[in-house]
Amino acid sequence: MESSLGILLVLIISTTIHIGQSQDQKGFISLDCGLPANELSPYTEAHTGLLFSSDENFIQSGENGQIQASSESDFWTPYRTLRYFPNGTRNCYNLRVEKGRNHLIRAFFMYANYDGFDTNPNFDLYLGPNLWDTIDLQGQVNGLRAELLHIPMSNSLQICLVKTGTTIPFISTLEIRPMGSGSYITDSGSLKLLFRNYLRESKNFIRYPDDVYDRVWISSFRNEWTQISTTLQVNNSNIYSPPKAALTTAATPTNSDAPLTIKWNSSNVNNQYYLYTHFAEIQELWTNDTREFNMTWNGEYFFGPLVPPKYWVYTVFSKWGGSCIGGECSFELTRTNRSTLPPLVNALEVYTVIHFPQSETNETDVIAVQNIKAIYGISRISWQGDPCVPQEYMWDGLNCSTTDKSTPPRITNLDMSSSGLTGNITEIIQKLTLLETLDLSNNNLSGEVPEFLGNMKSLVSINISRNNLSGLIPQALQRKGLELYSQGNPRLCLSGSCLPPKPKPFPVAIVASATSVTIIIAVLVLTIVLRKKKPPTIGDQQQPPSISSVNITYANSPVSSIQTNKRSFTYSEVIYMTNNFQRSVGEGGFGIVYHGTLNGYEQVAVKLLSQSSTQGYKQFKAEVDLLMRVHHTNLVNLVGYCNEGDHLALIYEFVPNGNLRQHLSGKGGRSIINWGVRLQIAVDAASGLEYLHIGCIPPMVHRDVKATNILLDERFKARLADFGLSRSFPAGDESHVSTTIAGTPGYLDPEYYHTNRLTEKSDVYSFGIVLLEMITNQPVIDQSREKSHITEWVVFEVNSGDIRSIMDPKFQEDYESDSVWRIFDLAMSCVNPSSKRRPSMSQVVVELKECLASEKSRRNMNRGRMEPHSSAEVTVLVDTEMFPVAR
Repeated sequence: MESSLGILLVLIISTTIHIGQSQDQKGFISLDCGLPANELSPYTEAHTGLLFSSDENFIQSGENGQIQASSESDFWTPYRTLRYFPNGTRNCYNLRVEKGRNHLIRAFFMYANYDGFDTNPNFDLYLGPNLWDTIDLQGQVNGLRAELLHIPMSNSLQICLVKTGTTIPFISTLEIRPMGSGSYITDSGSLKLLFRNYLRESKNFIRYPDDVYDRVWISSFRNEWTQISTTLQVNNSNIYSPPKAALTTAATPTNSDAPLTIKWNSSNVNNQYYLYTHFAEIQELWTNDTREFNMTWNGEYFFGPLVPPKYWVYTVFSKWGGSCIGGECSFELTRTNRSTLPPLVNALEVYTVIHFPQSETNETDVIAVQNIKAIYGISRISWQGDPCVPQEYMWDGLNCSTTDKSTPPRITNLDMSSSGLTGNITEIIQKLTLLETLDLSNNNLSGEVPEFLGNMKSLVSINISRNNLSGLIPQALQRKGLELYSQGNPRLCLSGSCLPPKPKPFPVAIVASATSVTIIIAVLVLTIVLRKKKPPTIGDQQQPPSISSVNITYANSPVSSIQTNKRSFTYSEVIYMTNNFQRSVGEGGFGIVYHGTLNGYEQVAVKLLSQSSTQGYKQFKAEVDLLMRVHHTNLVNLVGYCNEGDHLALIYEFVPNGNLRQHLSGKGGRSIINWGVRLQIAVDAASGLEYLHIGCIPPMVHRDVKATNILLDERFKARLADFGLSRSFPAGDESHVSTTIAGTPGYLDPEYYHTNRLTEKSDVYSFGIVLLEMITNQPVIDQSREKSHITEWVVFEVNSGDIRSIMDPKFQEDYESDSVWRIFDLAMSCVNPSSKRRPSMSQVVVELKECLASEKSRRNMNRGRMEPHSSAEVTVLVDTEMFPVAR
């Protein structure tokens, strides 16, 4: 078998491949490295249908290159361009991924003498702070690929190219593919691809769209084997979903009495291997024929006996890593004594275990320093990748505490002197809670010195000298043990005596009153004139009658203007994308939501403001301001906005599968989702809330968590929506804000209702109500019940100790009572009248994930009780006492 780093020729030279029905590319990242963003990006790759984009938005350094023109016709489009890095030692891509989910990560390196030096480069490839692979292209005429299955521990994934010698690192493509839940799980570490073969005499390879996860399958066959095949469909339904095209052929030993043997050499005797073998019976057997075989790994029993299911995939995989004695690995299939037919195998995957021992820098510190970098536009080439580790690549101007590899480093020193900083001293700095020294000297910072600096207990030295700071130095910065250097700020003073006297308030009040009266009169006159005019038109298209004319200038309004960096759309573009507001898909307090299409293919939802009150505009602004600075896989994504004259609109990604309430009730033809799917939705929604509470700066409270605000995509992945009532709350000791009561009756936190004190625990209460809805499928408030509110009703009903009394009857007993009790207890802890006794969203997420894992295990075990050859309608799970397991 060939190494994964030596088989790129068949991957990128234009050959025949299997093209099947187009699959969903949701979550795929396909970067054509070195492609200028203004040149046909994104584009659809002709052979696979994959949507490739330029990598310019994912990395801040590097130069665009292109392979020699004489070689272009030999390679597919994505491999003709590349990004190379002549400057800096470490250059890193920063990608957004789903924390805790297994991802296939693949990089291609196609040199093809792009620079004319004809010197094959050698450099290192890092995943975050850990070495992933060494890319040595010496003798590799057709390039290399590196591939890994890895579960990120944060929502940010950093892939770095590190210069180790005199040659220049480069990369051709970078591809990320989210994998199926529960697949390719290891005892520890990640999985580095050794080879992935389907057994057929062919020169073709298989990948997307035949493989929904875009794994690359290479054909492999040996002289001592015989190929069998079928023209019938083979069912590939299990969590690994090997492509059907790889299952329609299989290898059997030509000598029917001999074992089928697969061997490869181990470059390191300490390597640990994971095997995933895929079997399906694809021959019509005679009445007396039997195919049954055992498997051995390096001469020791591995699994069996196995009778492959007819036209249905059966996957046997390693539960723990195995080693190869003497450097040679041998996997054998041997027929049993009662078998009349030789063994067969359709496809095989082999991975080596790779450990990443160095912990990434504390996630809160990373988010903080990245935000500081963005706020001040810092473009130091060293400020890429993990800020603290490896220590030899630590960001310039930083020092970090690093006790051991298993402990996330913390940032202790931040030196941004002489960095051209402008504006105020950002409050993000206080997120670096272990910061000891801060140097902001020799910049152009302005405004007052913030008091929070003095409240950072770990700070012992602050240098703000030679800036344009003004005002009074806060008393907190004059505490004992804190060294403050402030010289070179002429308008900065230590006491109130150096501040100019305040002007007398009486004349100011008179002027302000006179100005206000003048403005009010002007507005009244303008309003009378405008009302006499006809409604505005654009071409021959009038605005829809359901949209009120809205004045959002608000000269005297306390609401600040909207600051965004998302795409701004004109009202004409909104009319065009919605086909003149042809299709309404919903309506709420904000206004009507219309279906639209962007760029001819991207579906969007367009929410229009339909009320002219300041409160309506405040909610519009709150939603825009929040979604400008948050991004999470479980939050609805804002595409852009319209803020043109009287017209306000928010443009979101379209989430096509409705909301949770619709699916629970079955209204509108929606499905009645089972217990396992409900648990997954709960995990998704809780993860989104957790991000708002601890991942945002400042943290956010949603304030309107309910089943109708949990949207579901085509795979039932949940997205939180409707952030018009959201509010930020301060971190630290002051963990609440006082605010006007807002929310949905039934979901509203009673403590918040009585005290006006809003905290993140208010969202926890609302989420607890949603969990009770998922269990019961009952209305939150039902006046026809003896106990009208759902919390009172469930407590009354379960006094008998029987959880079935509140369970949604549509489950039809397809659940485990222990699992439901556990979620019920979690829900009741969330709706505790005292917010102090409620769990945090992080605790809720942990509990939900454990319940979900238990539910998946239960379903797999239920399927495993059936014999593999008893039915073609089930996926079999067999757990032996050895390390292989089959699904």
